[in-house]
Amino acid sequence: MVFKSMQAIISFLTIIPVSKSSIVDIDSIANKMHFFPLAGAMIGSLIGGLAYGISFYLQPLLVGFFITGAFVIITGVQHTDALADFADGLMAKGSKDIKYKAMHDPAVGSAGVSSIILYIMGMIISVSSFHHGIRLFTSIVAAEVIAKYVMVLQSYRGLSAWEGFSSPFTSAMKDKRKMLSATAVTLPIVYLFGGGYYAGPISLGVSVAIATIIQYVSNKTLGGLSGDVIGASNELTRLSSLIVLSSVTM
Repeated sequence: MVFKSMQAIISFLTIIPVSKSSIVDIDSIANKMHFFPLAGAMIGSLIGGLAYGISFYLQPLLVGFFITGAFVIITGVQHTDALADFADGLMAKGSKDIKYKAMHDPAVGSAGVSSIILYIMGMIISVSSFHHGIRLFTSIVAAEVIAKYVMVLQSYRGLSAWEGFSSPFTSAMKDKRKMLSATAVTLPIVYLFGGGYYAGPISLGVSVAIATIIQYVSNKTLGGLSGDVIGASNELTRLSSLIVLSSVTM
């Protein structure tokens, strides 16, 4: 049961074809959202393993470039696109309806382009800041678990701004047992892979704080959460985790 759930989640979060079915059942995925941190550990292990391998042969900045590209490609650009849409909506002046239209406009605005550029620069710099391959591997795993945990936490805490992609997730995650399950998976992984007593917990704490701020801003400007907000939080907290972990473990 868990194995099939993980297959569906990995297929949903990435372009990796681990599920036989090509049809995505959003309601089914939403009901399994508490497994996202575990999926994050798998995705992080894959990309972290790649980072560890190429770190022996390439200069740090090149490692940062290729690993940032790997994250964007393997995750199907969906969360990077969400970051751009959220930035466009946030910067659009006017009512909730105007912000909604800006976020759903197929054309990416200047705010969206700027956010992607800054995000990619931040990822390349933070990944290249690690000087030891094994620390790079473990930090990528921890960062990806934290990023997925933040998505679960926001869905548990928040309500959807409008009926859309986020609605099944915010509805399905109103279950304390699921939230506790996600937390129980996240804490030991972050502790073991994030650097022990302080680095991992600090990274998790900073990411939860950032996610809380994003959710507060989203509630004020949009009236709740959207799929773009949750996806943007995934990207930003992955980046913040890597920045903290690279700074603490340098």
